[in-house]
Amino acid sequence: MKTLFIGGIKSGKSLNAEKYILKNSSLTPIYLATTEFIDAEMKKKIDKHKLQRQSSFKTIEEPINLSKAISQTSSAVLVECVSMWINNMMYHNRSRNDILDEVELLLALENDVVFVLNDVSCSVVSENKLVREFVNLNGEVASLLALGCDEVYNVVAGIAVRIK
Repeated sequence: MKTLFIGGIKSGKSLNAEKYILKNSSLTPIYLATTEFIDAEMKKKIDKHKLQRQSSFKTIEEPINLSKAISQTSSAVLVECVSMWINNMMYHNRSRNDILDEVELLLALENDVVFVLNDVSCSVVSENKLVREFVNLNGEVASLLALGCDEVYNVVAGIAVRIK
């Protein structure tokens, strides 16, 4: 089973996704953390997420090779967060096709996977080319995941509403 939690930044996606996977997993789920330590602000956010999940998950940190990391376990996996992974892939000069191919691999895995993704589509069009590329690619990945997932939840103000 594949599930997507999508919503704005600070919408409550992560907490809802964590509760969902804990409720639906027979084994201790894997928390696949994609965020790379960039600065003090990012470290603070990562520390908050670690405190929030405590010992309910086994954590694997993997910023690039998600399908490889997931294929090495039989547990359900929470991917937190796909948007940060896209950022990592772009930063490490991976192509659009590399990113979309990896998403296809993720959707084909046998594991139960819960994806968390930021909806960054409800904003003005940036004058910055790199930001526009990220927003466009994030939207493509969101569409691909939503199409391939069994369930999709939109999260607003901490409330998850099933849309598929």
